[in-house]
Amino acid sequence: QVQLVESGGGLVQPGGSLRLSCAASGFVFASYAMAWYRQGPGKERELVAAISNDGGDTNYAHSVKGRFTISRDNANDTVWLQMNSLQREDTAAYYCHGPAFVATVPWGQGTQVTVSS
Repeated sequence: QVQLVESGGGLVQPGGSLRLSCAASGFVFASYAMAWYRQGPGKERELVAAISNDGGDTNYAHSVKGRFTISRDNANDTVWLQMNSLQREDTAAYYCHGPAFVATVPWGQGTQVTVSS
């Protein structure tokens, strides 16, 4: 019943920006922390950014700190990831999920971000 739908990915040149969106449904969105994960070619899925249920606390992977910003709108059950100063190393499929239920809820389709010149 839980559904997570990512969008906003695309092809961008190094130094460019993208804004990813995640539309959530099937659970009480405001009760759960949310996070963005990514998985590059031949790599393990990694946590990129996380945000507390009320949006008051955020955490970022060292590799993206200062460049990416996670935010959420509990009135619309949406979480965003603003990505600036994109680098080739950021190329990956990006997914949103709730850390509390990654073990039980399937991953969505994700959205592809490709950084290339």
